[in-house]
Amino acid sequence: MDRRFVLFILIAALAVISGFFTFTAEQSLIAVIYGGYWAMLGLTVLFGWSLFRISRDSLAGGIVWRQHPRWPVGLIIGCGLLLLVHESYGFKILMDEVMLLGTSMSMHLDKTALVPMRGNDIQGAFQLLAGQIDKRPLFQPFLVSVLHDLTGYRPENVFALNTALTFVLLALAYLTGQRIGGRGAGAVAVLLLTSLPLLAQNATGGGFELLNLVMILSTLLLAMRYVGRRDGPSLDALCLSGLLLAQTRYESVIFLLPVGLTVLWVWWDERRPTLTGLGLIMPLLLLPYALHHKVFSARASSWEMASQPGFDRPFSFAYLPDNVAHDLNFFFNTTGEHSNSLVLSILGFSALIFFGLWCFKTLSKLRTAPPARAALAIFSLGFAAHALLLLCYFWGKFDDPVIRRLSLPFNLTLMIAVVTVAAEMNWRGKIWQILAVVIGVGFFAHSLPAMARHGYSIEYYVGREMDWRRAFIKKYPERDYLVIDNNSIIWLTHQVSSTPVRQALEHKENIVFNLRNRTFTAIYVFQRYTVEPASGRLVLPAEDDLGADYQLETVWEKRFTPLTVSRISRILSVREGPSTRPLVVPPVLDKLTPLEQEKARDQYLERFIKRLP
Repeated sequence: MDRRFVLFILIAALAVISGFFTFTAEQSLIAVIYGGYWAMLGLTVLFGWSLFRISRDSLAGGIVWRQHPRWPVGLIIGCGLLLLVHESYGFKILMDEVMLLGTSMSMHLDKTALVPMRGNDIQGAFQLLAGQIDKRPLFQPFLVSVLHDLTGYRPENVFALNTALTFVLLALAYLTGQRIGGRGAGAVAVLLLTSLPLLAQNATGGGFELLNLVMILSTLLLAMRYVGRRDGPSLDALCLSGLLLAQTRYESVIFLLPVGLTVLWVWWDERRPTLTGLGLIMPLLLLPYALHHKVFSARASSWEMASQPGFDRPFSFAYLPDNVAHDLNFFFNTTGEHSNSLVLSILGFSALIFFGLWCFKTLSKLRTAPPARAALAIFSLGFAAHALLLLCYFWGKFDDPVIRRLSLPFNLTLMIAVVTVAAEMNWRGKIWQILAVVIGVGFFAHSLPAMARHGYSIEYYVGREMDWRRAFIKKYPERDYLVIDNNSIIWLTHQVSSTPVRQALEHKENIVFNLRNRTFTAIYVFQRYTVEPASGRLVLPAEDDLGADYQLETVWEKRFTPLTVSRISRILSVREGPSTRPLVVPPVLDKLTPLEQEKARDQYLERFIKRLP
């Protein structure tokens, strides 16, 4: 047996023992907090270097490039702009996007992987005072922190990153389609993704979904190259891309399965393992993921089981039937309220069975299959495993406003299925023109009206509420005030002093001190009221209630749904002495079952619409 391969096995065993068994959860998280930035920097630099190495032998492609038609560039730019102009930039998912931005802020300022939890303006300089490690992987916040480093800290840098990634994604989609079925397939791949309103929503948001799709396609394309070239530089680039993909979204680590299978199959086909010096230590480069994953054992709340009462396990086959029903409701919804693409769903699911048969046939004849097809067939196992994982997830319902974004990799699978099956049948060479027409009809009949109505954005009112907070910051750009808000991170990431309601209740004397000494020009509190359906009375939930000791004056108020009123109030005075705890009056809706709550909301909304002037 090759000595380098034996050494590789030993290093892999060391990585597994070190990552999962050697360190306690606390030690692992401390290592990620202080070493996460540098680990991501090292991985990113190595990946960039590996891409440069494999591109050197393609530099002569400058001559080839001049021979290629220029229309794909125009198509990619045009479709990218189409995705961007129909949505306004903003934070679309409340916790994910703001937590990622907060981590990028700490990475920029302190080179630590922490979400800021406390921060204050101290004599004109904003200082982060405390933070905690987040469960979300570090690749996206690291890239945003690099933008902060190069251009100065701005929350909007995350939108700049996703704007650039939109065009990169469409370019990679074109290259993927081209490798499968030629230029026509590449164009159809771009058009199919452009027909997806959900992609437009995420392209203008602050999340890591676009980066996840980019890394999936990057890894797939590098797998195609490795199967064809079978050289060391291609192997390094493929493995590094897979490692960065694992650091993009939690569940994307599953794509290391097809990466590993691709490498093992090439080794088996060559009858020998080929390893570079970098390939030898590749298992050690997965250590940051293994250490960071211990956040789920250190904090059981990271699974967010409380968000969906009635579940006691994050994954189970028992969730499959219900999730399938909800997911089909998402894919084939005809109202446009779910940000789905009806044309992509119809074509994709029609092609999915044939794509599965094609994969089975190709896997049984890998040696004779073209490299691109062989790599795609192996990679399809990763797409299948990823889909199964989400179907067994307790919160895997794609028609939920918060969860729809998790369907993006599956939509990507549908796109690949359509292109692959169409390339196989390519009826008289006209299949791409026919598909382009069908996609165009579907886009103008369903996708474009859905993008124009923005029903899928309006439904998730907390995203609009977040934009409302940002509008408040723009109105008061001095940012020399304090805001009491349970979602304090949104204020901190915009360099506004903030603290949660519980902190204000437990340390009322600090609020009294700062109010008396005019430390801040003003102290505000954000509160969200619930409307009692029967009487219309506003009820303040306990978590937002400061109690009778605080005298408030309403400054801003907006009703985002018929049953919620959001309010920003100024604190005029605080009664000194022992704290008077708020009187807990649970909202009426909390006493109802979820079905009864939904019925009450529908009845109220119906009356609300009938009585509009």
